[in-house]
Amino acid sequence: MDRETTAGRYRRFAEFEARGSSSCYELWTLGIASDRRLLSLIDRLPVEKRQPNLVLAAARYLGVAEASFPEFRDWVFQHWDAVAQVVMTRRTQTNEVGRAAVLVPALAQLAGSLALIEVGASAGLCLYPDLFSYHYDDRDVLHPAGGASGVRLWCATSGKPPIPDRLPEVVWRAGVDSNPLDANDADEMRWLECLTWPGQPERLRRLREAVAISRSRPVDVVSGDLNETVAELVDAAPQGATVVVFHSAVLAYLSTDERRRFERTIRGLPCHWLSNEGCGVVESVAAQLPTPAQNTPGRFVVALDGVPLAYAGAHGQTLDWFRRAASP
Repeated sequence: MDRETTAGRYRRFAEFEARGSSSCYELWTLGIASDRRLLSLIDRLPVEKRQPNLVLAAARYLGVAEASFPEFRDWVFQHWDAVAQVVMTRRTQTNEVGRAAVLVPALAQLAGSLALIEVGASAGLCLYPDLFSYHYDDRDVLHPAGGASGVRLWCATSGKPPIPDRLPEVVWRAGVDSNPLDANDADEMRWLECLTWPGQPERLRRLREAVAISRSRPVDVVSGDLNETVAELVDAAPQGATVVVFHSAVLAYLSTDERRRFERTIRGLPCHWLSNEGCGVVESVAAQLPTPAQNTPGRFVVALDGVPLAYAGAHGQTLDWFRRAASP
């Protein structure tokens, strides 16, 4: 990523992530990719802070309106110092609950009651997959044991993923994040809302519903480095539960060495490992894919215990299953 130009990064975001999902973000990032003055401002930021989603969310946090690119550009020029300050103090902790839809078929492969541990948990909103409702291809509907959830997730599938008849039973949940967010903190939740893209009212609605669930059933998300903390959390899980460590769109923010260290750590722990990352992020998973990772821009891959199972949309909107899960 460090070798990619800022213009290329924003153009790729427009073409492979925003296109078909947010016309506003597609318009803005294509414009940025061709605007030398804006690019020069963004290039003053550290490389890891030049992410399109972070810069655009900072502008929205400060009040930029959904507008034409020239209007957006003029606003950014006028408010750049404030935008840069927000960028430097915030992170892209999107906490996209829609990704639970691509994790449930993998969780369904596991026997017993589950103890879930999420690394890179943000506010911990993805730790409640058993409390959401799921619509697969507008026909397969799964509801929590207590009835339909306010969080309703839609996912288009191919390849016949193993959609379960009922949701897994979760008996314990915990998370770790280097900067945990508090679901009861209005400003931190407003930041999460700004990370939801323009033109996606359903994502915003389900985010708010997930926050409501979290507030009513708080979960412990500890502050710490995932490589240093995950073993402690696995050890704290209740005896007799099937322990699952999972993460989604997290490892890309680690260095290659840190990712390799995490894989070594997780493979040595008494738990299952469920990952949902960009296709080239986990090297051992990428090496097993039916299509080279560089030919699948904008897609994620779901893997269980290091075995890739399916391609997934970045926000959980699609699931393309290609392999049976390994035996639990």
